[in-house]
Amino acid sequence: MAAALLLAMVGCTEQIDSSARYVFTNKTITEYLSGLDHYSEYVRLLGSMPVSSYTETTMKQLLSARGHYTVFAPTNDAIQLYLDSLCRKGIISEPTWDGFPDESTLDSIRKVIVFNSILDSGDQPAYDISDFPAHEHEFGLANMNNRKLRVFYGTTDLDSISIDGIATVSKKNRGIVLSNGYVHQVENVVAPSDGRLGDFMRQWSKKPGSGYCVMSKLLLACGMVDTLNAYRDETWERLYQTRQVKDLPSHTSVGQVGTIPQHRFFGFTLFAETDHFWEETLSKAVEDITVEDVCAYLQNSGLFDYVPGTVYDEDYRNELNYLNQFVTYHILPQRIGREKLVIHYNETGYNYSSSKVPTIPIMDYYQTMGLPRMLKTYESLESNGIYLNRFPVLRNGRGQFGVYQQNINDYHESGQFPRIKGSSTTPNENEGIRVLTSTEAGTDPSSIANAVVYPIEQLLVCTENVSNTMSSQRIRFDACCTMPEMMNNDIRQTRAYYPYGATNVRAIPTNYPYLSGVEIREGTLFYYLQGYMSGYHNLQGDEFNIIGRYDFTMQLPPVPRAGQYEIRFGVATGSRVRSMAQVYFGTNRDRMPAAGIPMDLRMGGLEKRMENITVPSNVGWEADTDDEEYNDRVTKAMRTKGFMKAPYAWCNANGSGSPVRTFHYMSRRIIINTFLEPYKNYYIRFQSVLDAEAKEFFMDYFEYVAKEVYDNPEESEDIW
Repeated sequence: MAAALLLAMVGCTEQIDSSARYVFTNKTITEYLSGLDHYSEYVRLLGSMPVSSYTETTMKQLLSARGHYTVFAPTNDAIQLYLDSLCRKGIISEPTWDGFPDESTLDSIRKVIVFNSILDSGDQPAYDISDFPAHEHEFGLANMNNRKLRVFYGTTDLDSISIDGIATVSKKNRGIVLSNGYVHQVENVVAPSDGRLGDFMRQWSKKPGSGYCVMSKLLLACGMVDTLNAYRDETWERLYQTRQVKDLPSHTSVGQVGTIPQHRFFGFTLFAETDHFWEETLSKAVEDITVEDVCAYLQNSGLFDYVPGTVYDEDYRNELNYLNQFVTYHILPQRIGREKLVIHYNETGYNYSSSKVPTIPIMDYYQTMGLPRMLKTYESLESNGIYLNRFPVLRNGRGQFGVYQQNINDYHESGQFPRIKGSSTTPNENEGIRVLTSTEAGTDPSSIANAVVYPIEQLLVCTENVSNTMSSQRIRFDACCTMPEMMNNDIRQTRAYYPYGATNVRAIPTNYPYLSGVEIREGTLFYYLQGYMSGYHNLQGDEFNIIGRYDFTMQLPPVPRAGQYEIRFGVATGSRVRSMAQVYFGTNRDRMPAAGIPMDLRMGGLEKRMENITVPSNVGWEADTDDEEYNDRVTKAMRTKGFMKAPYAWCNANGSGSPVRTFHYMSRRIIINTFLEPYKNYYIRFQSVLDAEAKEFFMDYFEYVAKEVYDNPEESEDIW
């Protein structure tokens, strides 16, 4: 009775009809499915499919064992519909199991039906209906075919649910609670396409109904099909399967083995103007719009004239070509699901455990493909959605919102936007470009094996104004943003796999270039820690811990505009086993000068914490007071020693804890102050200067801060 009431309450909250649902049974998933005739084909397939090529255990046996599985079980009718579709496509000669041309094709179709239908949550709960993600968001973990599945809800009937937009979930037989998970009956086979982004571009370029016909033609003209078809590093696959790459030893402090990734996938995120946008802009039917039409429009706009060396010719493969500049700015070399375009976790006021309503602005910065440039993703309470390159004026306690003016210092949007600084696409460009869903835009919602495509209804260009405005604000980015493999391989923010309060330890090998932008030298143990709901004080709750006599070099993103910049580094000195590192910086990865004296990661605001002793520091950290002038004097004094307090923007817990700025062992280090130029790749190297095997190098986030921000005589930098 209690279970039934709980399920009913959850159903009411989510506006989902749960009246016809089962409440509980001690049966396993296999026992439940085997007892119903309309699943007989699916059960037969489960019994014929081994879990992997390394075991004889079948999927049927797996679902009879203990665990936490979410199963999207197709009925016999659903499987027959799938066979009918294969016959229409000419893959099989007749819509039966006898129609397959060979055993290999038969085996691959069995895998499609079975492996795509199951999510294995490991030690975490399986997914009930109330746990499903939001509209067009992905489940937190991949299915057993290594694909992330999206959930689609009906626009008028919120109780209508489909998986990947193709497999309708039964309203009656859903959320069936079993001893080892949940079963959700589906009326179609969950069979996401194996097509890759380049393949889809070819299809969409000839298919105006896709909504991406024009963008596809532009990508083809730039010769990007092969690049966008990259899917998996087969060399890594062989090394992993033959155990030539191995997990790292148990992490010194956490006490867990550092598990290396099973795969090395490539991925892409494409933000694409819809065909509707181009029809409205060029006043032509989509089927009549040519690459030349778009080129003429872009050339006449003059938006690329400010980029040094821009070429206006028909060699669209050249990174300096104006069309190439336009197209590549739409593409990130990492596959980012909607729920991770902006990562909410411990920002001030945010409650990840319950409401999950955005509060203060959260943003990430990613390097796009082609000519090195930055793209900003953004979401706040006021934005009402995810935006690209949004630049609102924030109530940050400075300028018109200073303590002697309106005394508003909550870091929320003010409703104002800075004036345009240079060429732009529209008079309101600083309001940003909203990232739509395929439902809103009416575009093809197909699942793509190596990419996610997001429709937009405004022109996305890295204009002079975007570059100027971006550089006039503090740019803070998580270290993970610089490493596409962290997102492509579901390493970054893998919360679905791990319980509250448990640290997840992953590792990157030294003897293989797994991270394309990072060179890890011998003697370096490269760990990634995710302390989800563990009270980690870090931005987004994760960090890198690099242990040993480490020495590694990483590529940093480009700056938006030429000028004098500070490069800052977030530091936490709570551990007693931190290390010291010499920093090197430059544009030549193999030959970089040292940047100042070694950075001592043991030195906090009030004390230097070593393994067996704590001594006072001379940094000058003092807690904030109600006297803003006094606080500013403390900040200036700390800056003369290369230190700053931590930001006020996030907390040590679930958004409701104490701001990290209030902790003296959290700080920022000004590690570099130099003149930087746009469209260049810069590199930074960290090398241990301590002769110790167990010392930790902590890495969380970086900041790029232009001189007009950190040395502004009219409006000093805010505390956020």
